[in-house]
Amino acid sequence: MLEDALGYPLRTDDRVATLIVGGALIVASVFVLPAFVLQGYLVRVLRSAATGERAAPSFIDWGELFVDGLKLVVVQAAYSLVISVPTVGAVVLFVVGGATGSEAGVAAFGTVSLLLLLVATLLSILVAYVLPAAMTNFALAGELSAAFDVEAVREAALSGRYLVGVLFGVVLGGVISAVVSPVALILIGIPALFYGQVVAYYCFGRGFAEATDATAGEDTSEPTDVPDRSGLEQPRVGR
Repeated sequence: MLEDALGYPLRTDDRVATLIVGGALIVASVFVLPAFVLQGYLVRVLRSAATGERAAPSFIDWGELFVDGLKLVVVQAAYSLVISVPTVGAVVLFVVGGATGSEAGVAAFGTVSLLLLLVATLLSILVAYVLPAAMTNFALAGELSAAFDVEAVREAALSGRYLVGVLFGVVLGGVISAVVSPVALILIGIPALFYGQVVAYYCFGRGFAEATDATAGEDTSEPTDVPDRSGLEQPRVGR
């Protein structure tokens, strides 16, 4: 997977143009709308990787890219709510505890706040792990509901192959970003950041595909004896 991931963004005839456009979209994302186009391209990367394509997609059908990117942001926001709820609760309780004016109240509310922050931290790790599976399932199905298919996400998340894909994606994306970030303001640095994103999402898509293919390919059912009907006379169909 490592070699395929690193070579994936470069196995296309318009690789230079794709990297330049992707880098430009990263810069233009401060204006919000280009960020949706960029996310839409990453949806295509997930779909392309999951279906076994060896070359990265091109920037075509920008309207479709925008719509897919908008949907992906909705998916990401929905999963982020799982983390936001206990975090907001922790902040509210901390403020309420301070407003009580008593040491006992501050201690009690402060303890609950810390517990909620711990829960939020654990949930953030869980969400970061399952979100690539949810995004890839959405990319393959093209429907928002697929991102919340608990069975499909769970099936992938419990696979060692998916774990490897996520780890590769996080590590490769992180390393590439760390290496090029100091020179991101230089013209070549920003396309390299985009390259790192594509590599990471390729790993996510491949990890999901390998996990679900492995699960689907395992036939655990017991063989059944099917009677041989080859020697029996076939019924005639009346006319």
